[in-house]
Amino acid sequence: MTLEELLAKQEIYELSCNYMRGLDRLDAELMHTVFHDDATVDYGFFQGSGKDFVAFAQNALKDHLANHHMIGQANIKVDGDQAIGEVYFQAFHRVLQDGEEKDLFISGRYVDRYQRRDGTWKISFRSEVNDWARMEADADSYLAGSGCLIGERKPGDYSYGIFGGNG
Repeated sequence: MTLEELLAKQEIYELSCNYMRGLDRLDAELMHTVFHDDATVDYGFFQGSGKDFVAFAQNALKDHLANHHMIGQANIKVDGDQAIGEVYFQAFHRVLQDGEEKDLFISGRYVDRYQRRDGTWKISFRSEVNDWARMEADADSYLAGSGCLIGERKPGDYSYGIFGGNG
């Protein structure tokens, strides 16, 4: 593997990191930076442009009490200015169900195509394949009164104070 391929894989991996952060912090601007303007998305229940998906996702998550997306292994294959990837994820969603806070976990994979245009890698196609889901009662009472820093959405999250809008 060449140094150029390693750098490409890292830049592509960081697209998924920024995508996840944009979801968790409800930062639409950040999410838009990962897609080419003509990117398409297929989540089964949503098919359309990357731009329209960002609006859809931000709207879908705004009523959640919290979100936390994590990336697992990332299998990325680079071929010149094109690449394909399968990126494993696990998503946590704190939701209200029948007036009670519940924790919804969804795990799956993003199956993507990427393109480097004008020297910059971005997603040209993203799909989400879900492998499993589970819902259970919340357990945040463990953190109550602990003095821990607790995550928030943009701009109140602790990380925005440290890293600013580019965090």
